[in-house]
Amino acid sequence: MSSISAEGINPTPKKSSPSPKQALFIKTFHTINLISLIFMTTSGMRIYNANPVFGGRGGWVFPKILVLGGGLGSARNWHFAAMWFFSMSLFIYGIYIFLTRRWKHRFASDKDLQALQAKNPKRKNYAWHRLAYTAIIPILLLAILSGLCMYKPAQFAWISGLFGTWQNLRVVHFLTIPIVMIFSITHIFLSFRVGGLKMIRSMFI
Repeated sequence: MSSISAEGINPTPKKSSPSPKQALFIKTFHTINLISLIFMTTSGMRIYNANPVFGGRGGWVFPKILVLGGGLGSARNWHFAAMWFFSMSLFIYGIYIFLTRRWKHRFASDKDLQALQAKNPKRKNYAWHRLAYTAIIPILLLAILSGLCMYKPAQFAWISGLFGTWQNLRVVHFLTIPIVMIFSITHIFLSFRVGGLKMIRSMFI
């Protein structure tokens, strides 16, 4: 005979919420971007150490344990290889959201500004997500263009000239990296608030 609760009704076990499902393309996109960002950041710090952006040759440098590449040439190879993976991944994703019309749900609108003032926490999370997606676009373009100008200064002289001096170009490119990393952390945090660890895992696995 089955046990009966104090209320006289058999207790019903709580069902866990189903795991979010992401398309294989989205998982691949997130994985490539995460790996590329790690390689670009660590190799970029090694490039920085060769000639610090701030303070000249005697400026502060990153600890060797955090950098990738035994020498400047090796670090540049890692950096630009990862950059091409990162750029192509973003380019393909841009085509994907355009063809699938997902851009209508990915980027901010006046409704998101209204949602930030609402009491519904879920609406606020989605609104912040779309605002972050929208704000990161010019930063990503700036990071890629400034990086290309440093990679091929002669071929992209018409763009690098807009930055004024070589030092300005280096400073702008350097500052885009922590902004992209802050976006990535914010993206993961907001995803966690919406769907917890299941949501984070679904982005990669």
